[in-house]
Amino acid sequence: MRILVTGGAGFIGSHYVRRLLAGDYPGYPDVAVTVVDKVTHTGNLANLPLDHPRLSFVKADVCDASALYDVVRGHDAVVHLAAEPPAGRTLLGSGEYVISNVLGTRAVLECCLRAGVERVVQVSTGKVYGSIGTGSWTERHALRPSSPYAASKAAGDLLALAYHRSHRLPVSVTRCSNTYGPRQFIGKIIPRFVTDLLDGRLVRLHGDGLHTREWLHVDDHCRGLQLVLDGGRPGQVYHLGGGRELTNRELAGRLVGLCGSSWEQVRFAADREGQDRRHSLDCGKAERELGYLPRIPFDDGLAEVVGWYRDNRGWWAPARETADLTGPGPARRW
Repeated sequence: MRILVTGGAGFIGSHYVRRLLAGDYPGYPDVAVTVVDKVTHTGNLANLPLDHPRLSFVKADVCDASALYDVVRGHDAVVHLAAEPPAGRTLLGSGEYVISNVLGTRAVLECCLRAGVERVVQVSTGKVYGSIGTGSWTERHALRPSSPYAASKAAGDLLALAYHRSHRLPVSVTRCSNTYGPRQFIGKIIPRFVTDLLDGRLVRLHGDGLHTREWLHVDDHCRGLQLVLDGGRPGQVYHLGGGRELTNRELAGRLVGLCGSSWEQVRFAADREGQDRRHSLDCGKAERELGYLPRIPFDDGLAEVVGWYRDNRGWWAPARETADLTGPGPARRW
């Protein structure tokens, strides 16, 4: 079995690769894995066991269809995680999102079709739905993205589903809630808060802090991806959620406590445009068809993450000096 993972040097992709190679997923004891990644600011080769005998790494841009096709050929399955991730600058420069998340996805789908890949998973996000006041989205909910990033992911999903309908490409789409865990790019809210709090810096909480997100541990997310790869129906969408909702203010309070910090380190800042008020996924379909349920309790997972960043300063400190964290530096009083 040969599996190609695009974006495999990123947070979720590298976790999935490590689990595959460790034999954590039944039926894949000798799987060979190829990672394609252009290693941007959110990618980190230190996340990958590059010396593993069953891992091959190719530094390439998925938008380069001619180079990508040569890599895709001979693989049994492709898990497409490569994407330009969301950031505060999403409303200022949407072009990079369209290029990576729409044109890049089209190139991956076309290469998979031409190469006769037997199974494809398009990894997406619940952000494609916009905001929901009460209840939870099902897979049949209308797509109403609020930001260019979310719109680009929605477009990639529609392309994937269209490739199934038009060409019978065996592709399924996953949409996840906010994913957290060790080795996450420090521009994201949890690692950004943790690393700044551990260093005694100020952190900023946007708006009134009552935006609500549902949280999913990366290990549960990757296990869900494998369930979809193994048993998901082509042409179908599956939600992978964590089932735990918190406001950003509640999350900040938990992180302050776990880091041994003070609420005095938290400053409120103006809200960002295009921010959804609440996200919530109904994962009943994935549970019924695939047996998916999150296993890691949020409080346990969050404590693990704080401990990991506390013990692995050598991983994140250099990245903080060079990463684009968007907006004023952490030492400024907002």
